Amino acid sequence: MPSTKRKAEAPAGKPSAKRAKRVVSLETAKQRFRKGLFDTATLDKYTTEYAESEPYKHAVIDGLVNDALLRSVRDEIRENVSFSPKETDIYKIHQSGDLANLDGLEDAALAKLPSLLSLRDALYSESFRNYVSHITGCGPLSGRKTDMAINVYTPGCYLLCHDDVIGSRKVSYILYLTDPDIPWQSEWGGALRLFPVAEKTGADGEVAKTPGPDPVKVIPPAWNQLSFFAVQPGESFHDVEEVYHAASAKELKRNGGRVRMAISGWFHIPQPGEDGFVQGAEEAQLKNSGLMQLQGNPDQHDRPLPKTVTVHSDEAAEDEASREFSESDLEFLLKYLAPSYLTPDTLSGIAEHFDENSSITLSSILKASFAERLRKDVEKREKKAAGAATLEADKSDWHVARPPHKHRFLYLQQGDAPKDSPWHELVDVLLPSKQFRTWLQMATSTVVSSFDITARRFRRGKDYTLATDYKGEARLELNLGLTPTQGWGDNDGEDDSDGDEEEDEQEEEEEEVKSIGKGKANAKNGKTEKKHKNGKAAPGADKKDGGEKEDDAEVGGHEVYMAGDDDGTEDAAIYRSNNDDDNILFFQAAAWNKMTIVLRDSGTLRFVKYINRKAPGDRWDVSATFEIEDEESDDGSGDEEQENGVAGPSSMAPLDGSSSEEEFRGFSSSEDSDSD
Repeated sequence: MPSTKRKAEAPAGKPSAKRAKRVVSLETAKQRFRKGLFDTATLDKYTTEYAESEPYKHAVIDGLVNDALLRSVRDEIRENVSFSPKETDIYKIHQSGDLANLDGLEDAALAKLPSLLSLRDALYSESFRNYVSHITGCGPLSGRKTDMAINVYTPGCYLLCHDDVIGSRKVSYILYLTDPDIPWQSEWGGALRLFPVAEKTGADGEVAKTPGPDPVKVIPPAWNQLSFFAVQPGESFHDVEEVYHAASAKELKRNGGRVRMAISGWFHIPQPGEDGFVQGAEEAQLKNSGLMQLQGNPDQHDRPLPKTVTVHSDEAAEDEASREFSESDLEFLLKYLAPSYLTPDTLSGIAEHFDENSSITLSSILKASFAERLRKDVEKREKKAAGAATLEADKSDWHVARPPHKHRFLYLQQGDAPKDSPWHELVDVLLPSKQFRTWLQMATSTVVSSFDITARRFRRGKDYTLATDYKGEARLELNLGLTPTQGWGDNDGEDDSDGDEEEDEQEEEEEEVKSIGKGKANAKNGKTEKKHKNGKAAPGADKKDGGEKEDDAEVGGHEVYMAGDDDGTEDAAIYRSNNDDDNILFFQAAAWNKMTIVLRDSGTLRFVKYINRKAPGDRWDVSATFEIEDEESDDGSGDEEQENGVAGPSSMAPLDGSSSEEEFRGFSSSEDSDSD
């Protein structure tokens, strides 16, 4: 369930004065729910099941609402409610406005949603709040503060791992409105998945709660099914599985479009004037939540932990003084790097470009024979994993990153790879070497003081990193793309055609979304597609104007650098925005044998987008950070650029990762060969 704050604009026309929420009696509430729901035996049954549930306490109630009423609600939504596409680092959904705003709609608009209003009032009635409170044992719940929206997941939509802990939330719930006549199949995805939590003792003896990397409880959607659980900091971690694409447009049509529609929201602690309100309770809950999430320093249990290697001061001084290759240095580098990148003219051109842009993209950086060894290893590993349905890590030298509310991928660090592996040569031999460090310093006009290197494998349908901030002095961040498959949105030698069948399937999906939200009765909410300042579409945006096909970045796997939100009023990771200011600073799709180097400044966000199961393969790369010494500019020129790092206006790279005037073109790609 998305954890960002929702905003809803007033609909066109003059709205009515906000109405007081209607009080629903027990008898009226009973009529809106299924017969027998409020019987003592039924309540006791759900209370017992909740108490015995794992990995943390939760409840599932099938057939919650009067079936005729819920069918009417679904029809009203399809005809009269509009949806906005929203996409961040953590989710991709179509969402309505906050249903709390129904009371502010015009009379004519509200008249189109009588069943939806009846359902909302029933869910927040005193009778049902007491029902939920009894099952969960969470204490009184607010009837005044309603917090719910309609979320639609179509193929490719998902919500990654989080715990829902925000503000005064007490109980999280989701009520499914999937097609009542076409039962949802578990293989379509879209399940609510719960993560286990392990207690780990920190160095100070305190116990920290850390979620495991993979979910252990899977609750597939079902018509008229309610799932709910008490929101608990550090414990109630869950996600919504991706809704998977159908094999063909015909299959998608037979499946009713695979539209996972649901009403989701939260019950809150009592507000001022309500029974059970306690002055300062919300502030105390926030404080306790923060303390629980920090208890035992849970970050120390994150994986991978940095394996930072410090460059001794005498070595750094020697590196800065030499700035050139010896014969043995060149002999070493020619084993791994394309010869064209080792010439003085090329290095000079790279340094000039990097100084002007604070970022650079270098294609075919590895020597062809070494790159081919890596390709064969990658293809062998992907073939071995083909058809695997579990989220378990590769049982070898690769490990799984955790916790999942921060990231999940397979990784390999220095010292992990066997000596006969090309990954050992890359991670343990080439990149940490004094020779490569010299090359990097010549290419960026910097002096490296320390470095940390990690190889990563992002599995399709499984892996991602969520947006993380960076605080500190500007540093170099290097990424070497080693993804051999095509179709990721990187234009180097790729065919833009996806085939008529896939285009037909996409059209079917778009038509289904349009048919869900035809009306304008409910105010639109959230972010919409936008264009980047250089005229290219933001990743994932539909290219309908001019008849262009959908952006290949829909498969995910692209790495994004974004400006943080300075005033704290926006979700900084939203990159579908209707604002004029584009906060995407650098974008690179998964690619083969392509290196990007970025000067990252404090306050810049970075993430790797979740990889759709429809992706052509896994994303493979090596991610390295190089701390650099602070150098003062002699003449003051370029100070603003260096201070801003990747946030500088001229540092922006093309959003689709393609070649442009921003990509270094100091040589012809035909020079890449094994010739020494």
